Amino acid sequence: MQMQASLDASLLDRAESAAKTPTLSELTVEMRWPSWAFGAADVRIAFITTSRTWSIDGGPTLPLGKQEMAVVTGKDAHSIRTIEAGDTRYRVVTVPTRDHGVALVIAQSLDAQEKVLGRLGIVMLLFGVAGVIAAGVAGWGVARSGLRPVFRLTDRVEHIARTEDLTPIAVEGNDEIARLSSAFNTMLAALEASRERQRQLVGDAGHELRTPLTSLRTNLDLLLQADAAGGMPDDARAELLDDVQAQIEEMTTLIGDLVELGRDEHAPHQVELVDLKEVLDRAIARVRRRASSIEFDVDAEDWWVTGESAALERAVMNLLDNAAKWSPPDGTVTVRLGDGVLTVNDQGPGFAEADLPYVFDRFYRSQESRSMPGSGLGLSIVRQTAVRHSGTVAASNLPDGGACLTLRLPGRTLQQA
Repeated sequence: MQMQASLDASLLDRAESAAKTPTLSELTVEMRWPSWAFGAADVRIAFITTSRTWSIDGGPTLPLGKQEMAVVTGKDAHSIRTIEAGDTRYRVVTVPTRDHGVALVIAQSLDAQEKVLGRLGIVMLLFGVAGVIAAGVAGWGVARSGLRPVFRLTDRVEHIARTEDLTPIAVEGNDEIARLSSAFNTMLAALEASRERQRQLVGDAGHELRTPLTSLRTNLDLLLQADAAGGMPDDARAELLDDVQAQIEEMTTLIGDLVELGRDEHAPHQVELVDLKEVLDRAIARVRRRASSIEFDVDAEDWWVTGESAALERAVMNLLDNAAKWSPPDGTVTVRLGDGVLTVNDQGPGFAEADLPYVFDRFYRSQESRSMPGSGLGLSIVRQTAVRHSGTVAASNLPDGGACLTLRLPGRTLQQA
């Protein structure tokens, strides 16, 4: 379009200059057409009137038409259009001359322009293909460079999947890949912590189960040996069977605690609106059957909690069992429930200051409690239940002696519920 506009401007300028030549009419009459008079040696030149059209070069007649005739009659100041004559396309400009009823026609072949455009098209095609190839190579290089951290991260994750090596991934930069690597490291840390807890649970469980199993095997061996030797006294046999029953109960409790602690926290649970006061009443009734000599001083208000009734009852019962175990015979356990805070106070010796940070750890037992029955898992279950219900649990000592265990659970009163 730019080349054609430039050609049109040039042709129009040359045609108007030639049409204004004073001797044009004389030259026309004498049929002499010097090229310098028109400044158009490289074009075809013709004249057109209302009656005829004649050319100076004897070439193919230009198929002139209405546009050119409009210039002859004075309707248009000039006309510019493309005409085909034979096998050649011409750009034709028509302008009026000084003689009324005569118009000058200058036609220039478009072959040279089309050749230039053809060559330009080939060049543009070659450069376009080269540009596409260069852009593809550059894009591949940029993409590969940009995805190199992704490849490294993929290799590292596949290595972790094959070897279970939970070593953190190196984080480089602060882009999205770095954020993804940090997220993987967080996941690996959580997985490592979970694995460590699992190893600790298995190791501690094996250690805790070994003692009652060894004792139980020893007692059963004694029974078998005594039966093979003719029996043992009834009193001794009854005492041995009582010991076996106690060991079985201890193992049953320990296994139940292990199952409770080993539950997947993301497994589906039966969640409902639970009255913590009713849970407390049921737990106290069960603990009283096991610790009939202990008096329970209870003052509780309604407090509705969204959670698992069975898990809450087990946690509350563990708090009460712990207080009953440490209270002296005929002692009193004080229980208070108000505004979602459950406190259980006993009259025992309380916690040693060194033991307070570890009271709720799995299998942790103070030096004084090692000779007493228990698995060391009861208070761990309380903490796990509290966390699962978005609550907290704490241990402290009373000023006048005894331990105080506090369980806080979010909820609402009866009126709010």
